[in-house]
Amino acid sequence: MKILNIGGTGNISTSVTRLLAAAGHEVYLLHRNAAASEIPHVHHILCDIHDEQVCRRVLEGYRWDCVIDWIAFTAADVQRAHRLFAGRTDQYIFISSASCYQKPPVMQVITEETPLENPYWQYSRDKIAAEEFLMGCYRDQGFPVTIVRPSHTYAQIIPYALTHGRDVMLLDRLRRGLPVVVHGDGTSLWTLTHADDLALGLCGLAGNAAALGEAFHITSEERLTWDQIIEQTADALGRSASIVHVSTDLICRDHPEWTGPLYGDKHWDGIFDTSKIRRFVPSFQAGITFSEGIRAAIRWFDEHPDQQVHEQGSHALQDALIARYS
Repeated sequence: MKILNIGGTGNISTSVTRLLAAAGHEVYLLHRNAAASEIPHVHHILCDIHDEQVCRRVLEGYRWDCVIDWIAFTAADVQRAHRLFAGRTDQYIFISSASCYQKPPVMQVITEETPLENPYWQYSRDKIAAEEFLMGCYRDQGFPVTIVRPSHTYAQIIPYALTHGRDVMLLDRLRRGLPVVVHGDGTSLWTLTHADDLALGLCGLAGNAAALGEAFHITSEERLTWDQIIEQTADALGRSASIVHVSTDLICRDHPEWTGPLYGDKHWDGIFDTSKIRRFVPSFQAGITFSEGIRAAIRWFDEHPDQQVHEQGSHALQDALIARYS
């Protein structure tokens, strides 16, 4: 297949790009900096997707079997994608988010039929609005959309509830024996999925005509408490974790910027029914345990010190919460 990744070099998308290229597909990456990619056997289209007129000229003459959009976050983003790719691709895969699912949850186990409703996080509401626009285009015009809702997926990030992106504050504190905050009492269940596992499911959806007009989450079936997540991360470093529990209410009261990521996502249990993706992609199986995956993620950061982010604000948040509530 001829596949276009809009983005394609991030935490999740790198694994998908590698797997598609290894499978022999003709893979293109549309992004602004070819030097950002170490992935072999892919083609680069240098363009800023936000500059619609330039992209229209650059993409003139191309037609795709599948377009995977990693950097669309709002209804305006997917409206632009619809203008650019309607009639020029057999499938448009929109990367949404499992944080779109109903908060607070009514049912413990999340399926693709769980309502989309998140009063706590604008990020999630923007993704919901994007989904609604695309599904309307599918129903009214036959626009060939497939929606994928990753949950907490990692490879080039260190999973933690109180950091963003490639911030390695958690590793730093664990290595130095400093205490680490866990929201709530540490017993809520959470699902972490390695990007290589998600790639197996997503690549099975690419070019799959039965997946048009459908939405999928692609997750592991391993459930860990937040205390276990921190303890296994510490164990991967050869350290012991010193955990301080602080209620989500108090964290969000003192630091309201964390209301979305916590009450809009990680405060609640995250348990997913994966039967739909396994039905559409029978070969899918998430086989990388967190114990294995976190070791690989730590090795990646140790081998790529230029990719490590050290946000002093992250340490300041920890220190303030521990000083006040420990």
